Amino acid sequence: MTTFQHHKAYRRMYKKNELTLGLHMPLENYQYATPTMEKQVELTQLAEQYEFTSLWFRDVLLQDPSFGDPATGQIYDMLIYLTYLASQTKEIALSTAAIVLPLRHPLRVAKEMATIDQLFPERLIMGVSSGDRQADFRGLGIPHEERGKRFAEAFHYLEEALNKEFPSIQSALGSIQGANVVPKPTKRIPTMITGYSQQNMEWFAQYGDGWMYYPRHPHFQAEAITQWRKLVDIYHPGVFKPFTQPMHLDLAEDPNEMPTPIRLGFRAGRNALVELLSIYKEIGVNHLFFALFDSKRPAEEVIHELGEEVLPHFPSHM
Repeated sequence: MTTFQHHKAYRRMYKKNELTLGLHMPLENYQYATPTMEKQVELTQLAEQYEFTSLWFRDVLLQDPSFGDPATGQIYDMLIYLTYLASQTKEIALSTAAIVLPLRHPLRVAKEMATIDQLFPERLIMGVSSGDRQADFRGLGIPHEERGKRFAEAFHYLEEALNKEFPSIQSALGSIQGANVVPKPTKRIPTMITGYSQQNMEWFAQYGDGWMYYPRHPHFQAEAITQWRKLVDIYHPGVFKPFTQPMHLDLAEDPNEMPTPIRLGFRAGRNALVELLSIYKEIGVNHLFFALFDSKRPAEEVIHELGEEVLPHFPSHM
């Protein structure tokens, strides 16, 4: 049983015991340089033609060299850029990885998410997190050490404001009585908890529509997925909640080159990659999206090869 069988993007991406593939923005091999953001529209359209099921966007405010990442996400504001690329594509899912709830007021998030969903129906997948970039917290004057508490408060506020008509909300973040967020989404937007978000596994097994965790060796990922699914079955017996993960990919030119670890992922040839993805599918990963940041080859070339040689093994659920 799943709660979202009638949601178009969710239905294309998620199915029990199956794996689909997506891409992490920006589509560029910038490594430790600043992304140029060139040809992103053309590359997202190419990805959609190959039936990658999703594009994932980051929520980052400030360039912070001390963080070890030169980019502020995809440079542009996540929701504005997501909306722009939505207008240039037709069905690929638009996914947030992830909205940093302690840094965005949940009432604003509700208004923005519902608006985007009305303009581009059933294309949003909403990943949410507590955030980890201290520079962004300092810039907004929000104590980093309070992010777990603020995340939980914002999450519940967002759920009520977004999905209920004339909700009754009393929160440290504000109150709503006798008022309503309009528009409402065309259909409930799937909400994926990212990492632990300063909560425990019981919390996000109970409240999230799915879980997104950082890339790890299949053995360790399998342990976490198994533990989480047991908890999901306690709180929501018989309900399927999908597991998602990113993977940094350096696709080797030799199709048979065996996988070797890189930061947050692997370098591998396409044949070895298919075998590796099959292992992730077996342990319960339902959707995996590639970050091409550390690729040695141009992103366009990699997207073509993945689209022609890898995606047919892990097709979208039409």
